[in-house]
Amino acid sequence: MLRLKVLGSCSGTEPMPGRHHTSIVLTANDRNYFFDAGENCAHTAYINGIDMMSTRAIFISHVHFDHIGGLMGIFRTFRKLCVHYRSKLADGEVKLFIPKPELWVHLCEALKLSEGLTELPCGISVDKPRIGQLYEDENVKITAFESHHIPPDENGDIQAFSFRIAAEAKAIVFSGDVRDMDDLIDTVGDGCDVLLCETGHHKVADVCDFAESHNVKRLVFVHHGREILEERPVVKEAIEKCKIPVVISTDGMDIEV
Repeated sequence: MLRLKVLGSCSGTEPMPGRHHTSIVLTANDRNYFFDAGENCAHTAYINGIDMMSTRAIFISHVHFDHIGGLMGIFRTFRKLCVHYRSKLADGEVKLFIPKPELWVHLCEALKLSEGLTELPCGISVDKPRIGQLYEDENVKITAFESHHIPPDENGDIQAFSFRIAAEAKAIVFSGDVRDMDDLIDTVGDGCDVLLCETGHHKVADVCDFAESHNVKRLVFVHHGREILEERPVVKEAIEKCKIPVVISTDGMDIEV
């Protein structure tokens, strides 16, 4: 059984009532896969019944703060559950894919210092995302595609990604942040069942047009920009014209796959 839950639906704005920065969790056969980790995502997941100790992997699209601000909270939650409830990670470790792994080194050191630890009690495996098939287990297959939201670094390493998720004969695309809609042509490919698409940098009407013309069956807006946050009339107009189902996500929302 697949379950998609929105843990944070806002772009990198100032704080907004009832919304936190971007994070999505996919649960497949009692295992969790996080896509981005905006602030407070561990809290939202835990109070909504997500079994944090059944997390297998975390995929970070890029390292802007509104996509990684909750990472330290995730791993502190792991530690708290390990220590207080004598829990263990269901699979022994969590894989973290992050474009700049050195950021995890600093977060890990901050967590150790703040908690007075010499090492973390839970296993973390850290790696860079790479273009192509990135991760596969018995539940999901994750393929990474380049986004141009951030240019490659001085070493030529790609710094921004979109992800295509295959699970239970369904195709889900998580856009991350993209420079323009053409960034998603390869990720969406022949189509997908659900497109989780950011509107922080794009007009809602343009996203709707792209989804319609690329065989997207269901469009879910995430990482909301001010068009949606300010409830501008153009949003309602674009959604009413769109020929496929459209959802404006909210924090804590379950998304039908």
